[in-house]
Amino acid sequence: MKVTLLGVGGSAGMPQIGGPDGFGDWGRLDPAEPRNRRTRSSIVIETDDQQRLLVDTSPDVRLQLTSAGIGRIEAVLYTHPHSDHIAGLDEIRVLNRILGRAMPTYATAGCWADLRRRFEYVFKPFSGTYFTRPVLETIEIAAGETVPILGLDVKLLDQDHGYSRSLGLRVRNFAYCTDVVHLDEVALAALTGLDLFVVDCFFRTGKHPTHAGLEQVLAWVERLRPKRTILTHMGPDMDYQALRAVLPPEIEPGYDGMVVAL
Repeated sequence: MKVTLLGVGGSAGMPQIGGPDGFGDWGRLDPAEPRNRRTRSSIVIETDDQQRLLVDTSPDVRLQLTSAGIGRIEAVLYTHPHSDHIAGLDEIRVLNRILGRAMPTYATAGCWADLRRRFEYVFKPFSGTYFTRPVLETIEIAAGETVPILGLDVKLLDQDHGYSRSLGLRVRNFAYCTDVVHLDEVALAALTGLDLFVVDCFFRTGKHPTHAGLEQVLAWVERLRPKRTILTHMGPDMDYQALRAVLPPEIEPGYDGMVVAL
C-alpha cells in the first residue's frame, strides 16, 4: 500500500492570497523553502494492485494529481463537506472519462445532503453517453463502520471538528485524521498500533475552535505511540524547517507530493 499526500495546507493554502507585493501572504513561513508551498489537504491511498482511493476533492485537485503523476482514480471518499475538501468535485468528470463509468463515491448522509445542495447539476439523471459533468455512484457511509473499498477495509472514525463532525480513516496500520480538534476515547482506541499517523496540525501555539495544534498532536502521539507521524492541514506559522528543528525524528511536517510506502 502507498499513500500520497496531495496537499497538506489549510483551507486558504500557502501562501494565502495577499501579501505586500500581491504575490502571496506567507505568514511566518519561509518563501524560499519549497515545502512551505501548500495546496489544500487531500490524499490518495493506493492498494497493492495499484487501484487508487482519492480522499476529498480539494480546489487544487487537478494540479495535485497531475503533479503527483496520478492519472486514474477508482474511488472517492469525502471526510466532510467543507469547501476546501469538496470544491474540486467537478474534476471528477475527467476521472469518469478515464474510468469509463460512474465514480464510486463514499460520504455520510449529511455530506451527501450538502453535496446535493451545492452541486445540484451533478445529481441529475445521466444519459449514459459522454461525461460532460461528474457522475457519481453514491454510497452512504457512517462513522463507526468498516467499509470495503477497492479491497481495503476502511475503518471510519467519528471526529470532533468544532462546529461540525468529520471522518477519520484507518486502513491497516495507517490512519488519516484531518480536520479534527478533539478525539474521543472510541477514536483513540481505534488508533492504537499505527505505523503511520497523518494528522491535522494547524498551528504551533494557541488554541483554535476547529483544528488541533502542535500541543494536542504531541499529546496524542505520546498516548498512541505511532511509529511515524506526519503533520497536515498546516497553517501560516508552521514553517517546514522550523518544525524539523524542534520535532523528534518520528514526527515531521508533511509536504505536497510526499509519498509513503507501507
